[in-house]
Amino acid sequence: MTQYISILFFALLSIVALYFFYVSASRIRKNVLLGKDIDLSDNKPMRWKTMAKVALGQSKMTVRPVAAFFHLLVYAGFVLINLEVLEIFVDGFTAQHRTFAPYLGSLYSSAIAFFEVLAVLVIIACVVFLLRRNTLKIARFQSPELKGWPVFDANTILIVEIVLMTALLIMNATDRHFSESHSMPISSFIAPLFSGLSDSSAYLVMKTAWWFHFVGILIFLNYVPYSKHLHIFLAFPNTFYSNLKPKGQFDNNEMVANEVKAMIDPSFTPPVVENPRFGVKDVEDLNWKNLLDAYSCTECGRCTSVCPANITGKLLSPRKVMMDTRDRLEEVGKIRDGKLPAPTEEKDLHSYISKEELLACTTCNACAEACPININPVEIIVGMRQYQIMEKSDSPSEWNIMFNNMENNGAPWQFAQSEKMNWAEGE
Repeated sequence: MTQYISILFFALLSIVALYFFYVSASRIRKNVLLGKDIDLSDNKPMRWKTMAKVALGQSKMTVRPVAAFFHLLVYAGFVLINLEVLEIFVDGFTAQHRTFAPYLGSLYSSAIAFFEVLAVLVIIACVVFLLRRNTLKIARFQSPELKGWPVFDANTILIVEIVLMTALLIMNATDRHFSESHSMPISSFIAPLFSGLSDSSAYLVMKTAWWFHFVGILIFLNYVPYSKHLHIFLAFPNTFYSNLKPKGQFDNNEMVANEVKAMIDPSFTPPVVENPRFGVKDVEDLNWKNLLDAYSCTECGRCTSVCPANITGKLLSPRKVMMDTRDRLEEVGKIRDGKLPAPTEEKDLHSYISKEELLACTTCNACAEACPININPVEIIVGMRQYQIMEKSDSPSEWNIMFNNMENNGAPWQFAQSEKMNWAEGE
């Protein structure tokens, strides 16, 4: 009877956790689809190659070799140790213990040994990252946008990883109280700590660690959608749908292009557009890939650390642009779902990202090049600047002089078009 109650409780817990994860995933998907449609289905072979290289192979992490090495340990631990979690799920639904062992034989012992070594390496990597974030005072981890929740979030995930790996090792160590048939190189050193326990006490510790590890995974699963570690899942689609065009290439504004066509060809009639928008006022004016970028952001700060504007003391931080976009998107989603009241005063993405930040960008695309999962903050910045200039006519006087020269003279300089080639004649 106890066996059936255990299976029922395990199944119920799993279903509830997966349901809440599905709700969170659906919310994020619905928010991302608030963005304008864009077709990124071209050149699938290149997209698969990009995803394999950047997301799976972590090719852009190697710029910082030390961080890349420890990140690889955590990443490999997350992927491979979850194979053991699969066995935990099977054990839970069948009320068995180490279900895969009879079928895999010696391979099972080798796998358990490998997972244990990997678990220790993950613990070491997490400790290094904790010390690195909280004691070394690395510049990109000291930015104002990381104060409060982002710091708590990063530390929480690292601590949870350590606790889960420790629970796994304790489970294996107490399991040796009953059987030593499997190779457990790490647990064999921990096992003497539990050698004085009776069989019933050792079994209780083992099952407690087993349940703790399982419940911890379910909690972690439902915490991730509210964390920067959402990139664990989104890095793959985000890199698959990377912009394959050369960085810095701008798309023509369709309405402006139609007006130019009408000027060139009087027979061309521009289509009527209701509620036209020039540039980006709020998150709905971005495309869905921009919004996916915002949710995928790892908050690592590599973009900000190479931004020439930020390096020279300007207010701009590409990381903050992505974090602000995500925060605004979450707010818009909650208003849409009735979880927040509609604002009494006008509020949009520009309420989060200031004009000073937008104007500081040089559009050099260093941030897009540095991002380990191909996020491009420049697209958001340029779109917001277009709105400021084209709809609000709010641009620096120096820029206005350049705009007038380009409109009247076809160049940024105040020379008549007829004088453009004077330089070639030595004048």
